[in-house]
Amino acid sequence: MGRTYLVEESIGQYLTELSTKVKPYVTGLLIGQCSLQRDYVIRAVRTPPKEQQQEESVGPPRLASLDEEWITTHATQVSRMLPGGLLVLGVFMIATPELAKDGQNALRKLIFSVEKSLSKRRLWKPTEEEVSDRAALQICSATKKVVCRTYDVQDPKSSAKPADWKYQSALTASWVALGCTVNVNIHIPLLATSPNHDLEKNTKNGLNRWSKQIEDSVFLINGQVKDEDTELLEGQKKLRGNTQPSTQFSDVKVLTQLSQAASARSTATVQVCSGSINLRGAVKCRAYIHGNKPKVKEAIQALKRDIINTLSDRCEILFEDLILNEGPQKKNFGREYHVLPQRLFVPVTGSSVMLSDYKFGDEAAAEIQERFVEMLDQPVQAEDMHIAEDIST
Repeated sequence: MGRTYLVEESIGQYLTELSTKVKPYVTGLLIGQCSLQRDYVIRAVRTPPKEQQQEESVGPPRLASLDEEWITTHATQVSRMLPGGLLVLGVFMIATPELAKDGQNALRKLIFSVEKSLSKRRLWKPTEEEVSDRAALQICSATKKVVCRTYDVQDPKSSAKPADWKYQSALTASWVALGCTVNVNIHIPLLATSPNHDLEKNTKNGLNRWSKQIEDSVFLINGQVKDEDTELLEGQKKLRGNTQPSTQFSDVKVLTQLSQAASARSTATVQVCSGSINLRGAVKCRAYIHGNKPKVKEAIQALKRDIINTLSDRCEILFEDLILNEGPQKKNFGREYHVLPQRLFVPVTGSSVMLSDYKFGDEAAAEIQERFVEMLDQPVQAEDMHIAEDIST
C-alpha cells in the first residue's frame, strides 16, 4: 500500500489553470503536513519564472534544461514562510505528452536536491519514526492525467512507489493551532582563533547549542503538562458539521531548564574570546496540526521546530542583507546593533492556516505583497498582514 495524499480541493483548480498555460512544462512545490497515517497537501505553488527563460525557449522542448538550482532556491525561500507543522512535501510537474517519459526522472532528481538543500539548513534532526517519503506529482497538460508517486528521501537508491491523490474540501477546517512567545537571550562568544570574526558560522554554532535547550524544554499546553502519547484534543468538544475554517487555538508556555540534571557531569572550558554576539528579544511562534486525533508529541514537535526555525531563518536573512548592503569584506566589528526582521502572519484563502514572512523596519508593505505573489503565487492585502512582534536585536 502506498501513501495517501489528502489534497485541498482548490489545488485541483489551481493545477488545471496552470496546465492551460504550459509551454512546454511548469514545475512547482507541494506544501503540507506529514502524518503516520496520511499526508495533507494544503497548497501548490508554481516555480517563479526566470526573466531570461523567454529568450531561451527556442528549439525543441527538453527537460534537460530544467534549472535545478532555481527550483531548490525557491524551495528554501518558501520553507522560511511556513509555520511549524508545514513543510515542502514534494514537487509537481505539468508537461506536454512528448515530455511525459522523462518527467518522472526529472521529478526524482528534483525531490532529492530540494531535500538536500532544506536539510542542510535545519538545526534539528528528524526522528526515527518520521515520514521520509516525498511526493512526485506528474500531470499531462493534454489529457490532464494525474500520476502521483513517492520517493524515500532517506534512501538515495529509493525507487518510486505509487500513491493515492484524493481531493477533499475544507481540509484544514478542524486543524489545531498552537502559539507561544519565547524570550530569547543568547550569548555567543567569538573565539580569538576564529578567522575574520566569522559571524555567520559562530552564530550558527551558538544557535545549535540553544536549539538543544529548546528540544529539552517543558511545554505547557493551556497551562497543563500533557503526556506525549495522549491525544491533543482529549476532553475537548468537537464541533460537529462545522466546515467553516475555525481553528482551535492552544496557548503554550515554554519552560527552559536552567541547569543540567544533577547526575550529568559538566566540565568548564576556558577559551580566549575576542568578542561576542548577543541575540535578544521575544519571538512569536506558531504551529498547525491536523485534526485527525493528533498526539501531544506531534504538536509539541511542530512548535519546537518553529521556534528553532524562526530564529535561525531570521539570522540567515540578516546576514544575507548585510552581505548585500555592506559586502562580505567587512572585518573590523566594533559594537554594533542589528535589528532582526520581525515576523508577520498572513491568512491563506479558504483555509484556517496562516503563512508567515519576515519584514525589516524599512520594508514597505508593497515589497512583502510582491514577495507573496512571487514565492507563493498568492496576492495578499496589506490589511491582512499581521505583524506579530516588537523589534528584536
